[in-house]
Amino acid sequence: MTIVRLSFSTEVPASIDDVWTWSTSIRGIKSEMWPVLKITFPKGMTHIGKETTLDKPLCRCQFLLLGIVPIDMSKLTFVEIDPGHRFVEQSPLLSMRSWRHERVLTPAAGGTVVTDNLEFSPRLGAPLVRFFVKKFFEHRHDVLARSFPQPVLRAS
Repeated sequence: MTIVRLSFSTEVPASIDDVWTWSTSIRGIKSEMWPVLKITFPKGMTHIGKETTLDKPLCRCQFLLLGIVPIDMSKLTFVEIDPGHRFVEQSPLLSMRSWRHERVLTPAAGGTVVTDNLEFSPRLGAPLVRFFVKKFFEHRHDVLARSFPQPVLRAS
């Protein structure tokens, strides 16, 4: 069984509270994934919160490539949530023997460092899946960086 480990970090000029709100909002999650993938959530769901039951599927999500082609299904499951600091999502996926996504927020002089640590084992085509997941999370971090633009300094 091939186990792939990847890590991505981006510093954004925003408070940990603002980045946490983004990272756990359905809007933020969908924004980071679009337009590569569209993820479906139950109607009316707006965020993943501290009241989320751990170790039990929160909901069933479908992944649509380019918003059209179904390519995977997940039973979105969180195993750890430390509000304002870290979450670990360890969800059953059709395409993976195992999947673990940890997001950690760390204070920095200019705002917040967002680090995504991934560990997964694809059922098939590990090199291709690794390439796709790497590019996908690079895209997510690009979107994240653009979502928290540098503050505008005004002369007084």
